[in-house]
Amino acid sequence: MSHRSFILGLAGGSGSGKTTIARNLVGNITDRAVPIISQDNYYRDLSHLPLEERHAVNFDHPDSIDVELLVEHISRLRRGEAVDIPVYDFATHTRLDKTVRYESSPVIVLEGIFILVDQRLRDVLDVRIYVDIDADVRFIRRLQRDVSERGRSLTSVIHQYEQQVRPMHLQFIEPSKRYADIIIPLGGHNAIAIDMVAAKLRTIMAEQL
Repeated sequence: MSHRSFILGLAGGSGSGKTTIARNLVGNITDRAVPIISQDNYYRDLSHLPLEERHAVNFDHPDSIDVELLVEHISRLRRGEAVDIPVYDFATHTRLDKTVRYESSPVIVLEGIFILVDQRLRDVLDVRIYVDIDADVRFIRRLQRDVSERGRSLTSVIHQYEQQVRPMHLQFIEPSKRYADIIIPLGGHNAIAIDMVAAKLRTIMAEQL
């Protein structure tokens, strides 16, 4: 019988707590090492553009993601193959020369804000989860992350939120939750919801793997 990985998709707005929930779910559904793949690694390389033009790109629009490559990698992992995932530099908006090798696993988690927006991605997921949390909490988390981890200024983060993040969230990400099998409210601190989802996932995985 051929290898067939179980793909768990975790979506939600920027700063909703997707990574926290991914780690909590993985710890609750299996004792195996489970790869967590971030959609953020698949932003398109903009090295062909001057730096000023790169900064002007709307990275909160789905077109900023190389969906073709992401779907290809998830499909290959699903078949049991290893993939070399790009490493993205958010300061320069370019892909680095190095990649990171990911081996396949019986369970694979894919997390990112756009993964329920594009049907090509939805089609490779076995379970689709949307993390729902208030906009002010998401904004504060994004502000802290972009300033401390991505070298952004306070003014630039606020401007980007007003001009791009919020309108793109309302246009693309918020509506995508209608495609979710499960919606987890209150972000990464909803222990009861996480436990319930983990129990359901254990049952599903036992049937499929």
